[in-house]
Amino acid sequence: MEEKIKERIAKHPCYSEEAHHHYARMHVAVAPACNIQCNYCNRKYDCANESRPGVVSELLTPEEAAHKVLVVASKIPQMTVLGIAGPGDPLANPEKTFRTFELIADKAPDIKLCLSTNGLMLPEYIDRIKQLNIDHVTITLNTIDPEIGAQIYSWVHYKRKRYRGVEGAKILLEKQMEGLQALREADILCKVNSVMIPGINDQHLVEVNKMIRENGAFLHNIMPLISAPEHGTHFGLTGQRGPTSSELKSVQDSCSGNMKMMRHCRQCRADAVGLLGEDRSQEFTLSINCQNHPPPKFSASFGSQGLVYNPANGNR
Repeated sequence: MEEKIKERIAKHPCYSEEAHHHYARMHVAVAPACNIQCNYCNRKYDCANESRPGVVSELLTPEEAAHKVLVVASKIPQMTVLGIAGPGDPLANPEKTFRTFELIADKAPDIKLCLSTNGLMLPEYIDRIKQLNIDHVTITLNTIDPEIGAQIYSWVHYKRKRYRGVEGAKILLEKQMEGLQALREADILCKVNSVMIPGINDQHLVEVNKMIRENGAFLHNIMPLISAPEHGTHFGLTGQRGPTSSELKSVQDSCSGNMKMMRHCRQCRADAVGLLGEDRSQEFTLSINCQNHPPPKFSASFGSQGLVYNPANGNR
């Protein structure tokens, strides 16, 4: 990895394996809607007992999110990164996403901003991302073959029309490729997440790795499919299994050598708080108009929403 890239990710726990031991990140759940339906995803709200992408305990407004970021930053001084990763797709909720980033950039300019997206709307918002100095973007890209994509995505909603099968997967891939190239041209660091699905894209991920490397991504995160039946996802209900640890490592090893592989991912919730490997989100909960816990002075401009800091398991 180039030295200039190492400097840019030195305090980003998701992008730097060294940083995740020392620096914390925070995700704010301001983006509930999604424009694609992945067969491995079920966006659950008000769920504190599952730790996986797409799950949150609370949906926030941009003002509530900015308020929460400032409170958390005062309690966790090693927090260096604020990300928006759902529970839907940030760019399917552009007004909420960019309003949140604007408020945080104004009140806490030292915090790095990043977002995770499926990439469908990325080409349309690249200028806005650059304008807000969002220096880190993650694209979830599971295949470069629309035939395989048709097995992973139930539908893709684009320009007010819903597409299914190969047609939808082809549109998604075209926009992902445009977005990846636009990020490179804008000098925005791009990490690519790929969900490894045995029997569907596991043998194909070497081709994905080669393509993203050639088009500007600097880090590849190959994650195991999570498909327990109780999660209610399509793959979970149809019995699609996730990879074993040895299968995952074998694919990661096959893709390593030519670009940096991320191996410390914890597949965080969309409202995660703290160091990777720990989730302190339940220590910080919202209480609407709570008289006993008024908002701190520095966030009074965000309205009457009060944040409760509860170190004892987040009980209100």
